[in-house]
Amino acid sequence: MNNLQMAKIIKDTCKNQGITIAKLLSECNIRKSLIYDLEKRNYTPSVAVVEQIAEYLNCSVDYLLGRTEKINSHKL
Repeated sequence: MNNLQMAKIIKDTCKNQGITIAKLLSECNIRKSLIYDLEKRNYTPSVAVVEQIAEYLNCSVDYLLGRTEKINSHKL
């Protein structure tokens, strides 16, 4: 998993949906430093955190991980 890529995907997806990063993190009860940690500290989040973000953004985990370009690849 490329943490820089995931941070960019999260930021871009939030921007496209009109959601601030602060709102995403607050409503998902995730610490505010997540994006910084992904970008600067090479932090790898837990599967639960990635799933929580994907659910909130209505996208697949694979999309957040950069494995697919289809935002809703988990839906039929």
